[in-house]
Amino acid sequence: MKYGRKRVLVTGGAGFLGSHLCERLLAEGNDVLCADNFFTGTKENIAHLMGNPYFELMRHDVTFPLYVEVDEIYNLACPASPIHYQRDPVQTTKTSVHGAINMLGLAKRVGAKIFQASTSEVYGDPEVHPQTEDYRGSVNPIGPRACYDEGKRCAETLFFDYFRQHALRIKVGRIFNTYGPRMHPNDGRVVSNFIVQALEGRPITLYGDGSQTRSFCYVDDLIEAFIRLMATPDDVTGPINIGNPQEITVRQLAETVIAMIGSKSEIVYHPLPADDPMQRKPDISLARATLGWEAKASLEEGLGRTIAYFQARLGT
Repeated sequence: MKYGRKRVLVTGGAGFLGSHLCERLLAEGNDVLCADNFFTGTKENIAHLMGNPYFELMRHDVTFPLYVEVDEIYNLACPASPIHYQRDPVQTTKTSVHGAINMLGLAKRVGAKIFQASTSEVYGDPEVHPQTEDYRGSVNPIGPRACYDEGKRCAETLFFDYFRQHALRIKVGRIFNTYGPRMHPNDGRVVSNFIVQALEGRPITLYGDGSQTRSFCYVDDLIEAFIRLMATPDDVTGPINIGNPQEITVRQLAETVIAMIGSKSEIVYHPLPADDPMQRKPDISLARATLGWEAKASLEEGLGRTIAYFQARLGT
């Protein structure tokens, strides 16, 4: 850091998580460069930041090199919902792999510390429950989700190879299902799907029998973990699970959303997509011990804020 403010690059900064991270970094007095190619991110997410003199927006695709001077990099660029990452699976893999190579190369050149937004999808359809960081996963490398799952696994490989080979300062966080304001209304994720369907009075779509489980972390809690992980000593690399261990079935989530909205939507069932994980729950012992972190927002509290956001956006 050459001057008073830390210069921080956030790739995918106009996306759901990226926009919240940019907001938090600015609030802490940083100079923030947001890079996004707007494949899934939107200017609407960061429009309220544009008047801040310490915020800069750059249209850029991380599959191409970027030459900027920064102190820290948060690499969040990648479509994260099946609908979006399966639309162009080759580009999804390129974003994870070439994007990691380009951002690691930038970090190496300027001596920056770099954070990788990895995912619980590296565990695949897990045979160990809850998932700990030393579990190596059960991933189908040739399935329709592999472009994302294996892309993120390869990105982790690259991060640790740069750490070993070039002594790069890396941080890897594995994100479990996150929700909150600024989720894309058509991203196909269960929280946004259920809320939008319930608000519009349409049938709520469940895949399988709804008994598969997920653990949902509110976005503000997740961003707090990002900041804490980036601030750890250089010998703390991760990977560290970041999520809320409160487990709930998808059917229970649907019923909760219907009740909170007071919707008359009915639940309808469709076949389970290929390789859809049956259970997902983080073991966050390492995050508690290393970061002093755990999720604070209850599901009802977080859903209330998310429902309010979609009500305003949809005008319902």
